Amino acid sequence: MQASEVKQLIEQQLEGCEAITAGEGCDFQVVVVGDMFDGLSPVKRQQLVYGCLTEQIASGAIHAVTIKTYTPAQWQAQGN
Repeated sequence: MQASEVKQLIEQQLEGCEAITAGEGCDFQVVVVGDMFDGLSPVKRQQLVYGCLTEQIASGAIHAVTIKTYTPAQWQAQGN
């Protein structure tokens, strides 16, 4: 699986979000920025992103994924 495929899966399922992905094979790092994260707990945010990748994790196409989530305001505050 390619990082671009992971990006596409997330962005298709989480409307209005931007995914920044890195990694290869079955190990990926994902940053997702979107308004939908506003007011959600860190656990709920990660659950939303994991939900986009459930099939790929179950099949073994993705073995490990590191997820960071931000609202647009939080992302800008990080200097991005």
